[in-house]
Amino acid sequence: MRRPARRPGAGLRSALQSAVIPNWKEPHAPAGSAEALVFRRAPGRLPAGRRVYAIGDVHGCAAELRSLYAAIADDVAARPVATATLVHLGDYIDLGPDSAGVIDLLLGGPPAPRLRVVHLLGDHERMLLDAIDGDRAAATDWLHAGGRATLASWGVDPDLPRDGWAQAIPAPHLAFLRRLEPSWRDGDYLFVHAGIRPDVPLGAQTLDDLVTIRQPFLWTVQPLGVVVVHGHSASPTVTIAEHRIGLDTGAGTGGKLTCAVLEDDLVGLIAA
Repeated sequence: MRRPARRPGAGLRSALQSAVIPNWKEPHAPAGSAEALVFRRAPGRLPAGRRVYAIGDVHGCAAELRSLYAAIADDVAARPVATATLVHLGDYIDLGPDSAGVIDLLLGGPPAPRLRVVHLLGDHERMLLDAIDGDRAAATDWLHAGGRATLASWGVDPDLPRDGWAQAIPAPHLAFLRRLEPSWRDGDYLFVHAGIRPDVPLGAQTLDDLVTIRQPFLWTVQPLGVVVVHGHSASPTVTIAEHRIGLDTGAGTGGKLTCAVLEDDLVGLIAA
């Protein structure tokens, strides 16, 4: 495999369209299939023999997730590795047309044999869980953030009072949402939904920051001790910066669903 040379950082740059996020390097276009994967130098490194597939915010886009699963299965078959992990960065529900289908797919197991799967908590799942547990403000926020489409995907009347949601949502789906993890670590990388707060030790990060933070995380140029792989803050393209990789490329709102493939000191991208 030919490895591209590392390029020096170019400073803060204006992101495309409405997302103002600094880039460390210009992103390359994601591949549409495993066969077309192109790797470049990553800001972090995984131990030898390990590979991580990290998928950004799905937001109800079940068809796109199935396409990525097929590409991951093809890649694992074509390029076997000792240890492979699939990490979902949260926000499986809302906005898109088939949140229920997304969770069914996640509950169906990994797309390839011996592929470990990690499911992280996103702010949309947290809003729904808080609402079910009695937070009326969270219920209002969730409905405005796409929750009505999610209720409809479960065959639930979007006007059903909040007190009835827990009984109306399929029990396996609700149990899945309650099992979501706040973060996961491998090699130089920390995988979270939103980011971390600079100047706060990793062990002292709050759940609120892990699933909702934007600033000052997005703009920081100080070392964080890890390379944070995250979603939450949508951009038309993947952001690869010195201390973070942002993978929310707008699925559910007209953008693509993107998967980063991390191995050794390299990163490749697949999009659907």
